[in-house]
Amino acid sequence: MPALSTGAGHEPGLYELLAALPSQLQPHASCPEDNVFLQNMFGEKGLHSLVKIHERLRHYEEGKPTAVLKSASALAHEVSEELARKPESVDMEELQKLLTKPHMKSLLSVHDTVAQKCYDPELPPLPEDLDDEEDSVKIIRLVKNKEPLGATIRRDERTGAIVVARIMRGGAASRSGLIHVGDELKEVNGIPVDDKKPEEIIRILAQSEGAITFKLVPGVKEEAPVKEPKVFMKALFDFDPNEDKAIPCKEAGLAFKKGSILEIMSQDDATWWQAKHEGDANPRAGLIPSRQFQERRLALRRPVATLPIQRSSSKRLSGFRRSFRLSRRDKKTNKSMYESKKSEMYDTADVPTYEEVAPYRRPSGAKHRLVVLVGPTGVGINELKKRLQISDVQRFNVAIPHTSRPKKNGESEGVEYHFISKHLFEADIQNNKFIEYGEFKGNYYGTTLDSVRSVLSKGRVCLLDVQPHVLKLLRTAEFKPLIVFVKPPSIDRLRETRKNAKTMSSKDDGRNSKPFTDEDFLEMVNTAQVMEMQYGHLFEKVIVNDDLSTAFSELRSAVKKVETETHWVPVSWTHS
Repeated sequence: MPALSTGAGHEPGLYELLAALPSQLQPHASCPEDNVFLQNMFGEKGLHSLVKIHERLRHYEEGKPTAVLKSASALAHEVSEELARKPESVDMEELQKLLTKPHMKSLLSVHDTVAQKCYDPELPPLPEDLDDEEDSVKIIRLVKNKEPLGATIRRDERTGAIVVARIMRGGAASRSGLIHVGDELKEVNGIPVDDKKPEEIIRILAQSEGAITFKLVPGVKEEAPVKEPKVFMKALFDFDPNEDKAIPCKEAGLAFKKGSILEIMSQDDATWWQAKHEGDANPRAGLIPSRQFQERRLALRRPVATLPIQRSSSKRLSGFRRSFRLSRRDKKTNKSMYESKKSEMYDTADVPTYEEVAPYRRPSGAKHRLVVLVGPTGVGINELKKRLQISDVQRFNVAIPHTSRPKKNGESEGVEYHFISKHLFEADIQNNKFIEYGEFKGNYYGTTLDSVRSVLSKGRVCLLDVQPHVLKLLRTAEFKPLIVFVKPPSIDRLRETRKNAKTMSSKDDGRNSKPFTDEDFLEMVNTAQVMEMQYGHLFEKVIVNDDLSTAFSELRSAVKKVETETHWVPVSWTHS
């Protein structure tokens, strides 16, 4: 860049240089936005004020008076002694009194300090009888406000000393940088604490107001922490520190609900992590159970439960395999035959605690996220999916299922079904190509992963409903599914809203309709409760289908938001 010209014959000062910079840099700005940015930055009043202060100080440094003598105190002392030896006179007596006044001595001492630039304090020499093994002590003074100090203490079982057990990130103790884990606490506000219990010390701290003075023996010197990338966890359970008997300090705990996004501040402790709510302006962290500790606790007290087995297809339409039915244009094919052989299984392998997540927004042009609907039989998933597809046929579609049964008159390959042989169907089962499959009257029916991929590859949103036990198969970076749980309202509301609704039953080859019974409603509600208890941590959206129009609006809004807004997803999904 060429040298800046000020149009003057003298070397410009910083203030003049700042005023000239915008016009000098304008030809070199690569775009109008850069030029606007430079104009705004160099025109900032605060920056101009700082430059003015800098200029004033610089001029003062250049023109400040220099000390004629750097030892005025010694000179005053010599003059005073010399005056004492001279014959007395009124003027000499007055001068001697003036030079010996404490205020004058202090003034001259300050003069000498400034002239000699002796600004650093001088520590007294160490005593000769100092014990080399004696512990050093540090005195720390912290100002206490309404927030806790952010440190916990415990008694060392080996030495019996009271030591700092934990420093809460973002708290007063952490911000001071003076208190560390392992420091031995000797006094609080001058009160010795060697013979006190931790609970007694906590009461002393609670009763203290204003500044608090600690006398500490430093523990092992901690290395400066390496700045690590932020870690966010989605909580998969509720936590209330006031109800937790194992937490070392209830006041230091951080309460949260299932679905809360937590920023993990420290995982140094194997049992209790430090965290805060994402987006919380308060920098102080709180204690939460670590993943390992919570998994161990939940595994010990988790009840054994099973999903209610859906009643036989001979009584009513199962409804579990709506994903097959919606793809078919012929309503006469609605049969309760698509039960997965694993639909009654209760997945007990997972103990939900936390899931590491990251913010994600679908990039423009990327494949749509898979929309998965889950819910009990008869809750209305089929109708919701049908309405969503009809609302925008160019945007929404369903995966076409496969079957091993022969093609019927009026059916076309790839429209109602993909028709394949029974031998090929069984081979695809062995090769894990099916999301779900079932058998009815000797014929297989199922939905493949490739059929879902086919819809997504065409730039459409794929709508799918499955049994909850297969959700883990779909929760991958490839599909990034939005999992929506559709649950029924109360039994009383079901009686009101479904009193005229009919359900299909298949007996032999006939098809009969029958109204819902109280037994149907009870089964629907109970199944929903168990589904939510076991798989609720996987649901991104829960919709209560009390009113079909309202539920449809909620579903459509959720699908739109997931395409246009930022959401928290498993961190592994963002690495693909």
